[in-house]
Amino acid sequence: MAEEHSNQPRDDSRRNFLRNSSLAIGGLVVGGVVGTALTGGFKKKEEAKPETPAQNEKPSVNYNQALMFFSQEQFRLADAAAERIFPKDDIGPGAKELGVAFYIDHQLAGPWGMNARDYMIGPFYKAEATQGYQSSFKRHELITNGLMAMKEYSQKKYSKSFEELGEAEQDEVLKVLEKGEEVQSYGLSSKVFFSMFRSLTIEGVYADPLYGGNQNMMGWKMKNYPGDQMSYYNVIEQDAPFRIEPSSLHNHMNH
Repeated sequence: MAEEHSNQPRDDSRRNFLRNSSLAIGGLVVGGVVGTALTGGFKKKEEAKPETPAQNEKPSVNYNQALMFFSQEQFRLADAAAERIFPKDDIGPGAKELGVAFYIDHQLAGPWGMNARDYMIGPFYKAEATQGYQSSFKRHELITNGLMAMKEYSQKKYSKSFEELGEAEQDEVLKVLEKGEEVQSYGLSSKVFFSMFRSLTIEGVYADPLYGGNQNMMGWKMKNYPGDQMSYYNVIEQDAPFRIEPSSLHNHMNH
């Protein structure tokens, strides 16, 4: 969560995470629809000429920017919450620019979100602390119910929906959800929702763009992660440090 210095929210925990984490980064579960948005402009007194990418430079692509599970309202709530968990700063883009809410949407639409490979027949008992999350709710139900509980709490405390709040107010709501002491969602503590949503947010920042997040591999570029390279034959014998432009799984697909 972001700490406040003067009037400007600052997320020191995120900066430390980017510097120190050894998070395993890569593709995770679901795929989907690919969409591309292109915009153009005009110059006075002369016609704008299309830019030609460098020979080895790949054009900017929006991977999987289409909803598969969320309603528009649920998407807006998820987009706003993810941005406060992983906000834009001087290091790089935040969750909104990285398309993290699309990643979360795609996960909930697939087998993971539906608990397709989990044993889901009762009876259900309260789990011990060492057993982790145990519930009859499927993951997509846990996330969507949690988003609605977040909205209702925001309406109750600030008379506004979560996405309409200022950054400081959004942070306060998320802190309440993280503690799980005031907000319940269908009998479940909001702490369960927050923990899962935060994990999905971090995954969406660093997963392969093929799965909906990490737009234009900007999450990888912040950590100098090479992504999915076919080989390292041209640099493997170099003694000096080197950087490689990241590559997505999508770059190796022939369609």
